[in-house]
Amino acid sequence: MRGRKPKPTKLKLLSGTARKHRLNDHEPVPDLAQPEPPAHLTGAARQEWERVIEEIVQLGIMSNLDRAPLAAYCQAYGRWVAAEAALARMADKDAVTEGLIIRTKAGNVIHNPLVGAANKAMADMVRYAAEFGFTPSSRSQVSAVDTPDEDNPFSWFDTA
Repeated sequence: MRGRKPKPTKLKLLSGTARKHRLNDHEPVPDLAQPEPPAHLTGAARQEWERVIEEIVQLGIMSNLDRAPLAAYCQAYGRWVAAEAALARMADKDAVTEGLIIRTKAGNVIHNPLVGAANKAMADMVRYAAEFGFTPSSRSQVSAVDTPDEDNPFSWFDTA
């Protein structure tokens, strides 16, 4: 499908862009839930799950269907942390190239494959993060306050 990805109704409501003519009346609405982290998440990936799950649930956008995408984000985060930690250890041993360049067994100098692994994990992490509103630009589109109804000029006075 070309063009923008459709935004779920819940995110339209949170960001204040919900208009009756733009809403999907037949959009499936999964039950909100706080799923348990998958067993394969360990270390930094598991810590990231624990760090973000409460806030996502409070926004009201988490369901059991979102478990795998959130796990993918956390796994990418864990891989990024591991790759950066390995690069930092290599940098401690080699102050000149800081681990960015390595020598092969044949004596050739090449770019460290860990740099590519770290960059790939970081790109994956940022892509998944945007899906959940974890980046500043994606978060700027979400508002946790109620917005007035354009069709009702007195909606600002509603207290319910």
